[in-house]
Parts: sequence; C-alpha cells; structure tokens
Amino acid sequence: MQWKMVLTLVVVGGVVALYLWPVPTKRVEELAREYPVPEAQLRSLLSFRKEFPPQRLEVDGVTWEYVALGQGEEAILFLHGMAGAYDIWWQQLIAFAPHYRVLSVTYPAVPSLEGLARGIEAILDHEGVSRATVVGSSLGGYLTQYWMATRPERVQRAVLGNTFPPNDLYPKRYKAVTLIGPLLPEWTVLAVFRNGFFTRIHPTSRSNLLLVYLLEQSYGRMRKADVLARGRCVLEQFSPPNPEALGIPVLIIESDDDPLVPPELRARLKQQYPSARVFTFEDAGHFPYVNRADAYNQALRTFLEETETR
Repeated sequence: MQWKMVLTLVVVGGVVALYLWPVPTKRVEELAREYPVPEAQLRSLLSFRKEFPPQRLEVDGVTWEYVALGQGEEAILFLHGMAGAYDIWWQQLIAFAPHYRVLSVTYPAVPSLEGLARGIEAILDHEGVSRATVVGSSLGGYLTQYWMATRPERVQRAVLGNTFPPNDLYPKRYKAVTLIGPLLPEWTVLAVFRNGFFTRIHPTSRSNLLLVYLLEQSYGRMRKADVLARGRCVLEQFSPPNPEALGIPVLIIESDDDPLVPPELRARLKQQYPSARVFTFEDAGHFPYVNRADAYNQALRTFLEETETR
C-alpha cells in the first residue's frame, strides 16, 4: 500500500509539473540571431517600439494596450489577427502617421467580438476619434466586418485584409481544438501555435522578419488565454453588414497563396461584398502587410485617395 501511495504521488506530481511547465521567453533580438534578419528591418521594428511604447486603458475590467500617433484630420484604425499585437502594423503606422491620425491596438484575452468592439470603442472615445477608416487583417478583418455591422456610423472606409466572412467551415474544422485547447498546458498550446509559423506561415511569406516577430509572440508576449479567446472570436457567428447600403467603401486585400484562408472563403468574401475593390497579392502569404509592406501601403494609399470625400 505504501509503495502504491508513493507511486501515485510521483505520477500526480509529474502531471502537475508537466502542466505547470513554464513557457520560455525569447525576445525578437535573440530570435533574429537564430533566424537572421536584415539589420535595417530589425532596427526599424526596434526603433518603433522604443519611440512609441504602448498606452494603456482599462475597459470592462481588462487592460488594453494601444498606440495613437499622427495629427491628421482623418483617422486610420489598424486591427491585427490571431498572432499579432499593436506593433505588427509598425510599417503602416510609420508610413501613414505624417498625414493621418493612426491607431493600433493589442487584443487582451476577451473571448467575444462584442467584447473586443467595446474595448476598441472605448479607446477611440478616449482619443477623441469619432470615425475612422478601419484596416483589419485575418481576425482583424473579421472584427472589421462585425464593427461595420454593429457600429456603421464609426466606419469611414473598411479594408478587409486576408480574411473571411462569417462561415461554417472554420467551426467545423476547429471544433475539436476549441474543446481540447482549454484542457492543455499553456506551453503545449503555444508550442502547437508556434509550429504553424514554421509549417504554414514561413513557407509562403519567406520572411525571417515576420517569423521572428511571430515567434516572439509565442515566447512570452501571448498567453494560452489570448490564443483561446482569439480563436473563439474567429468562430463566432454574426449577420454580415451591407456596406454598399451604408455608404461605406470597402477594399478586399487577399493573397493567391494564403495558407490560412482557403480559396473557398476568399471567394465567399468577394461574393459577400460584390461592390468592394479587390487587390490580390501573388506569392505573399498571409501577412503581406509585413513582408510586402511597400506594396501594401501603396494599395492602401490608392484606396484612400480614390474614396476621398471632397
């Protein structure tokens, strides 16, 4: 009996230790030595972080991080995807700040689109921004559609980048993940998340700059709660807006080799918004705003100029 008790305690202790195993922390500077990044690219990101540290605002008992810069009359709000933060848009923020008021947020672990929308709304109110062009990518593009559907008066234009409309494909595909994920240790969830950067994102982006940014997210900047909350938002359903009836110009930005948004959902997005302008990247992967920043910025400039209110 004594040996059985000891064995049980050892097994239980081992399981607890495995579950509580800490997630290793790595910064982008360290990762850039492991996966070499051109010095100018890395310096650009690090300089942005140093010059524009995030501000903080508590909304519904949760702390949000965001940046707001520029002094233009019009505002642009940037919304990131599953594996981003406010500074993943640094190349766009730098490019558009001279002529626009630009804002970018980091989603806290809020597991609903309405919760995210309330946080963003509070930040805009805090910064005195009543209406903005909303540029969203992936989950951010999905959130942009929800924002148009629920707060159309606050949307001047909408850019839906590498994203998808409300659909039944993702809920079917990822149902098991939503059930198992909460039961797994944090380090396991983040390790699985990280593996996708190597197997799906990097082969199509071919950008070590993007790779080290995303890896840093999985090595301490994000937590299990963030991954699960954002995943729930991707699967949430809502009635899509009719931007044409609302008078909101829409630009769809897509990549022909997007590894995360299948052709079926890209087609559905264009069917959902038939009056939208469409810009298609070739061989750019899921994050063209990072690894094709100049072309992405030019597509945004063209859209802004063509839809300028005179």
